[in-house]
Amino acid sequence: MSSCGAVGSVRARYLVFFQYLGTDFNGVAAVRGNHRAIGVQNFLEEAAKRLNSVEPVRFTISSRTDAGVHAMSNAAHLDIHRRSGLPPYSPEVVTQALNTHLKHRAIRWADSFLGSACHSVLKAFRVPNDFHARHAATSRTYLYRLATGCPWPDQLPVFEQNVCWALQTKCLDVAAMQEAAQHLLGTHDFSAFQSAGSPATNTVRTLQRISVSSGPASPFVLPQENRRLQFWTLEFESQSFLYRQVRRMTAVLVAVGQGTLTPTQVKAILESQDPLGKYQARVAPAHGLFLKSVLYDDFGKRGWDWKELGSH
Repeated sequence: MSSCGAVGSVRARYLVFFQYLGTDFNGVAAVRGNHRAIGVQNFLEEAAKRLNSVEPVRFTISSRTDAGVHAMSNAAHLDIHRRSGLPPYSPEVVTQALNTHLKHRAIRWADSFLGSACHSVLKAFRVPNDFHARHAATSRTYLYRLATGCPWPDQLPVFEQNVCWALQTKCLDVAAMQEAAQHLLGTHDFSAFQSAGSPATNTVRTLQRISVSSGPASPFVLPQENRRLQFWTLEFESQSFLYRQVRRMTAVLVAVGQGTLTPTQVKAILESQDPLGKYQARVAPAHGLFLKSVLYDDFGKRGWDWKELGSH
């Protein structure tokens, strides 16, 4: 799986899984030439300099996340060129080197907040030199966290304020949300849930799984606050999504839960293929969204998700 790169060097490609809190970042993608904005990729590539690659290391990100969006497990591939005669690094060395030299606290702290037993770079694999982290992914799962029973967002525990959407309502009609979600399941043209700026020319996607459920109690909420606060989790799985599709679907399902829309109206919105309609133009806040997992099945025996990675 090695090949010649620059003159006198050997190239090896790796797939790495990593996690981060997105609050302080302009998204996961690198920001070039703008010192006021920064992406997670900038810090990963800075850490990779310590691997002494003959050519600069560039990460190709599997799943782009917007500013403020978090990741329990994102993925990327990278090439490392070692001088001729030196063996490729083992995946374990790549993982350890990146974790040792990552500088930003929101990447380094993510592992403790998200409950992983590993560091922010969860695991690395050697892959064929034609492997592509974005194109080879067979499944992506996003998770959206909601909180009810909080009159004002600043009344949430400080550790929850940037990782869930605090709704100014005491309860949600979860049964109606689950009914509405069934209209989104399967293969459809999701134009109605795509934001402007998407590079996609084909707006047909297959939503393999969607769920609305009561979330676990937050470890950051005091017992007396648990009596009034309730957390909810929405999950969406597909091979790929349109730009802001998950956040727009979330906003519509929340509207159903609050009684503003009916499940039948969600079906009509989907069939309208109109992204500028009154209700579907709403976008849920970025800070409640997590990329939960990116799975692959064309190398090794199975894909990997963050729970499996976190147990290593």
